[in-house]
Amino acid sequence: MLGYDDKRNFFRMMVNSVCELKIKDDESTRTAQAVCKDISASGMSFELDEGSLELGTLINVYIESTNSQIPSLTADTKVVRCESIDDNSCSVGVEIIEMK
Repeated sequence: MLGYDDKRNFFRMMVNSVCELKIKDDESTRTAQAVCKDISASGMSFELDEGSLELGTLINVYIESTNSQIPSLTADTKVVRCESIDDNSCSVGVEIIEMK
């Protein structure tokens, strides 16, 4: 039987890189740092040192490239999954809306 990860439409690349977030929710826009765990053509996941994010929250994600041959990544995303890791952090899955 195929597991959930085997049913994905796009290959996920493990990244484990620091990313800068601009989180836009109903109350304000704030910045935060997270660790991007993986990325695919349609989404990414990261670990964030915050309690949780609401589904549908818009986030601009920026990952600086450490290689001069590969451009930095900037993407507008939307939260589609947020699972608590502990009281102070969560695992967030986002859908990529637009790459910039």
